[in-house]
Amino acid sequence: MEKRKRGGCCGWFLVLLVLGAAAFAVFVIMRHKMLKSEPVAAPVPGPPGAVTKKYADALKIAMQFFDVQKSGKLENNPISWRGDSGLKDGSEEKLDLSKGMYDAGDHMKFGFPMAFTATVLSWAILEYGDQMKVVDQLEPAQNSLKWITDYLINAHPTDNVLYIQVGNPKVDHSCWTRPEDMTERRPLTQVNTSAPGTEVAAETAAALAAASLVFKTTDPTYSSSLLKHAVQLFIFADKYRESYSISIPEVQTYYNSTGYGDELLWAASWLYHATGDHAYFDYVTGANGDDFVEWAKPTWFSWDNKLAGVEVLLSRVSFFGSKDVSDSLKKYKISAEAMMCNLLPKSPSATSSRTHSGLIWVSEWDALQHPVASAFLAVVYSDYMLSSRTAKIWCGGDIFTPQDLREFAISQADYVLGNNPMKMSYLVGYGDKYPQYVHHRGASIPADEKPGCKEGFTWLDSDEPNPNIAMGALVGGPFLNESYVDLRNNSMQGEPTTYNSAVIVALLSGLVTTSSVVRSFA
Repeated sequence: MEKRKRGGCCGWFLVLLVLGAAAFAVFVIMRHKMLKSEPVAAPVPGPPGAVTKKYADALKIAMQFFDVQKSGKLENNPISWRGDSGLKDGSEEKLDLSKGMYDAGDHMKFGFPMAFTATVLSWAILEYGDQMKVVDQLEPAQNSLKWITDYLINAHPTDNVLYIQVGNPKVDHSCWTRPEDMTERRPLTQVNTSAPGTEVAAETAAALAAASLVFKTTDPTYSSSLLKHAVQLFIFADKYRESYSISIPEVQTYYNSTGYGDELLWAASWLYHATGDHAYFDYVTGANGDDFVEWAKPTWFSWDNKLAGVEVLLSRVSFFGSKDVSDSLKKYKISAEAMMCNLLPKSPSATSSRTHSGLIWVSEWDALQHPVASAFLAVVYSDYMLSSRTAKIWCGGDIFTPQDLREFAISQADYVLGNNPMKMSYLVGYGDKYPQYVHHRGASIPADEKPGCKEGFTWLDSDEPNPNIAMGALVGGPFLNESYVDLRNNSMQGEPTTYNSAVIVALLSGLVTTSSVVRSFA
């Protein structure tokens, strides 16, 4: 009997020992999972670190396309096959609209995408100017920006008038000549109180407000002028609300707008950063936000839709501003994080709009704009997290870190630079293999040839590669099946745009090295 009692006690002891060991094992596993799912905030990066050579090389090349696209009397021109052009642009209205940049492979000056180019380039300089400086690209970026903003200031001669286009697209596209040899008439198009254009006026306001911050310390007088025009244009855009696509139906063929609410919020956000005036903050966090934003519904950042940019830019205020963040401002940050979750390939809410190799792919026309722009926003948001010591974001039940966002951005940049099924760089001039038949008039015609309007099409139809390299051009990019047809007539895939250059320069500037972002632009 006594033996049985001892045996029973021993048995129970063994059971308790096994249960204790199991409980301890569960505890260890759970603790490991908790530690794994709760990343610690990384140290705030210091000054720019070691340079990543491939991104530095690519950035120097990408910056050159702005010089390729310049109109006007060229100063210190580094592009051997480019010369003065468009010198009389604006003269019919006694304006000097000779500067600015040609939109793409043609010779049109479209104010809407050109202003977006300036806004994105300004944003890149403000966030990553120190990194640009390390690789000697800050001054070229500032010079290219000023070439556009000089034009935009001159295009705004009075409070409620903005010239939004130089040239007639039908006439321009019926000729194939170098910009230096243009002879066709180049009429002007404007928006005003009788024919308003809220989105183009607001985008121009955003560009000038952002640029005013870029030049605030180096050229205060110029900065003040930019800001004055920005304020006037925002008042005009907001007071006379109408889409320029309705006021001027002809623009629908090329840069048709799908709405102006995003541009109003975009402009007000930049004006808030440029002025510190709380009225602009109230504008974006009040009824306008609810009217124009579909909260937590990801959108694609582009020349037509700036909501994703607005959400990231206003998240900056949540990360670095007052701790007493309004509920409306929190909505912008929540929406920005929903977009980040949409981009991250391993997120439960990851978008299916990708190629098999992982490139974000939204449109067969200018396919690379969306992945590059998305990657820029991702690297900016990653740096906001690092600089504010924010360790994680939640996507559904999963945790992601700033490094996850940076790795996504790197994947998109590397695809563009050659890590793709075609094994070619879509950035002209970078790497051993890149497009040779870029859809670009100036690049396709030898500099010593001066064909007339119609004779120039011989060069469009030529089987020979372009005689001039459109250095730094980011072409439209691959189809969904990741193929690319390198033909000069293939404008869908082979035509570069100036705003594509802005987003690739912005992305590469964020990747060229590591550093913390400033807490205030002012």
